[in-house]
Amino acid sequence: MSPEPLPPRIAWLRRAARAALLWEAVWPALWPPLAVLGVFLLVALAGVPNLLHPALHLALLAGFAGALAFAILRSARRLRWPDAADADRRIERDSRLRHLPLATLADQPAGNDPEHNAVWAAHRIRAAAQLAATRTTRPRPGLAARDPRALRAGLGVAVLAGFIIAGDSAGERLRRAFTPGFAAAALPPALRLEAWATPPAYTGAAPVFLAAGGGAVTLPAGSRLQVSVSGGVGEAPVLSLDATDIPMRALDRASYAGEAVLDSGGRLRLRREGRDIAAWTLTVQADTAPRVSFSEPPARAARGLAIRIPWRVEDDWGVVSLDGAFYLRARPGAEPHRLDIPLPGTHPRQAQGTAQPDLSAHPWAGLEVELQLTARDGAEQEGRSERVTLTLPERSFNHPVARQVIAVRRALSLDPSAREPALRALDVIAAAPEAFEEDTGTYLALRSARHRLIRDRRPVAVDETQAILWEIAIALEEGRADRTARALAAARDALREAIEQAQREDPGATPEQRAEMERRVQALREAIRRHLEAMAERLQQENAEAMPFDPRNRLMDQREVDRRSDRMRDAAREGRTEDAARELAELEEMLRNLEQGRTASPEQRQRQERQQRGRQQMGAVQDMVQRQGEMLDRGHQRQEDTDRRRGEERRSNQRQTQPQPQPQAQPQASADPAADARRQRALRRALGEMMQQFGDLTGEVPEGLGRADQAMREAGEALGEGRDARDAQGRAMRALMEGGRQMAQQMQRQGMSQEGEGEGEPQDSAGQGQPGGEGEAPGQEQGEGRDPLGRRQRENTGAQDNGSDTRVPEEAELLRTRRLQDELRRRGGERERAPAELDYIERLLRRF
Repeated sequence: MSPEPLPPRIAWLRRAARAALLWEAVWPALWPPLAVLGVFLLVALAGVPNLLHPALHLALLAGFAGALAFAILRSARRLRWPDAADADRRIERDSRLRHLPLATLADQPAGNDPEHNAVWAAHRIRAAAQLAATRTTRPRPGLAARDPRALRAGLGVAVLAGFIIAGDSAGERLRRAFTPGFAAAALPPALRLEAWATPPAYTGAAPVFLAAGGGAVTLPAGSRLQVSVSGGVGEAPVLSLDATDIPMRALDRASYAGEAVLDSGGRLRLRREGRDIAAWTLTVQADTAPRVSFSEPPARAARGLAIRIPWRVEDDWGVVSLDGAFYLRARPGAEPHRLDIPLPGTHPRQAQGTAQPDLSAHPWAGLEVELQLTARDGAEQEGRSERVTLTLPERSFNHPVARQVIAVRRALSLDPSAREPALRALDVIAAAPEAFEEDTGTYLALRSARHRLIRDRRPVAVDETQAILWEIAIALEEGRADRTARALAAARDALREAIEQAQREDPGATPEQRAEMERRVQALREAIRRHLEAMAERLQQENAEAMPFDPRNRLMDQREVDRRSDRMRDAAREGRTEDAARELAELEEMLRNLEQGRTASPEQRQRQERQQRGRQQMGAVQDMVQRQGEMLDRGHQRQEDTDRRRGEERRSNQRQTQPQPQPQAQPQASADPAADARRQRALRRALGEMMQQFGDLTGEVPEGLGRADQAMREAGEALGEGRDARDAQGRAMRALMEGGRQMAQQMQRQGMSQEGEGEGEPQDSAGQGQPGGEGEAPGQEQGEGRDPLGRRQRENTGAQDNGSDTRVPEEAELLRTRRLQDELRRRGGERERAPAELDYIERLLRRF
């Protein structure tokens, strides 16, 4: 009976099993030779053979060769190729089959007995049934058992590191490891070529390195080429650009260098002994001039006296500078006025922007000019835009003399040689000093300008004269209040002198003296009117806000001036010199109040605003303390109600019906914990907003407010879960009071608290400030009719109040007051005190 052929699956498993057995036999046999090769590579890459004597080098090679041969022979002797039977045993072992079913299927009975054949056929059927679960596993060489310390992995990592460290010289080191240097002649140094071109500095480009094998390169014009050659043998190399040779200088016996500035391109060749070492094709890119234009037509700015000049520039390597030139159309030959326009960044290649210069002070203001932009690059090349025509904005002057002076200045701009008309115009202006309030400084400036035009014949003298005229016009327009103040003082002194002279006459004032006093009263009245107008103009120009003290006394009403001047005039007509002197004294008092009044500076207004915000936040903290106290009272009330209900339940269980006293009512008591939880969360949100505002104001948030926020969060969570929140609420209240004291200390350190204001004492809710509160910053002068704390003394602001009982507290009293207030706040935070005592403490805190 012949054996039946095996299924295809069994044949595939046999091949897989033989391959696994072969790998399990070959891989362990290969590792000894591979280990010898790895050690040799590691030694060669480290450069050890190159450091040895040639004999030792040869011995090292022989040793490694012997070790490699021994490892190969030993591994080959142990290597055995697997056969089909080995594959069947591997399959049966991996599949955990018993009784060798694969051998059974391949076997056949020895005889031909039918009974024996039937038994053998049944046995084959059972063996074939076992083959349904046959499989084979992956190879298991077992190197881990032979190498438990994983030295093979360490050797592999070391060889990889050797290749990385050796880098490009790895091949050369391996080659030298196999060639000992027995009496070998020294090789000449290898030829080394380096070539690079450095673009001009204005381009900002990095150096360009030329490949040693040649190629094509594009460079900016003006680049500096440098070529360096070292090593090799033979004559000095020759460097040429097309037909032009570039000289090479010798650095030593085997090194040469040459350099040249590239203004044009061509074929660059490096030769030695008639043979090309390298060649490059150079293309030199010429630098183009920058391009500049107006992105929009220049025009006057929407606000102010500036000119809006939209511009756009572009250059291949970047624009270095941009300026505008203004040409006076009435005088084409005049020197243009140049204006530098800043550029964004450093040497931008493309940029656009808008310049808004203010040329209202230039002598050409109000005249027609032509504007042209000029852009320059790093190669000193210029690009110009087209010319546009516009009129320079000019400042409008309200003072009549200022307008005349500006007209003279403009006439000199149109024709600098026309000095005679300018002199006549200046003489006309100086001949009427009443037009500029008879100001001596203005008159001297006019004469100085006239003298310069007459004496100084240089062309630059006209520019200097125009500068003087501009200063005169500005002084007349903006400094009118100072001149009117001096004129007012002169008129007042003249009237006082006339009154005193009339009082020295025994019977009374003569008619001439009365007429003189009346005339001087009228002059004083006119001087006051001019000064008030000048002050109003200054306040309007400066957009001044209210000055310190009572705002109704800062600027005198014109009707009050007229009434007092009428009374002085009547007294002068009737010869009542004493009444005139009294009216003059009262008028001087009003003028003194006007002179003492001053507009708060922006720094003072900002400081007052910060003080006001700080006081508001201090008041908010005090209000939070009160609200937190009310919530704590409601918590005590709820606990008392709970205790009372429990007591009633216990007594009802004991069938005792004794009447219980009603607890004392607390203000705004509530038995709803959910409502208090919402109030607590709202109070915490308000505290968070206040902390953020105070942090923005002072730059830091007091630590006490942070603890209060944490305690409020715990109280809100306890109330939301129906638990007792009195402990957290008490901690929040104490932390709020501590935070209020820290806020006051921070404000005092930053100069936000005013003199006389107690440390840690915010204002009350009604906004009643402490002494030295809003309205007068520290260091300001005291007003008429006010005590050192800024309070009014009597209705008559001009009277002295020597009998007043006002007394400034001393520092010791202030400290004692602060301690008392801190103690009141501490006791107010202890809500377990009697309700009557807590109510009394709250009334004291609200009052003080």
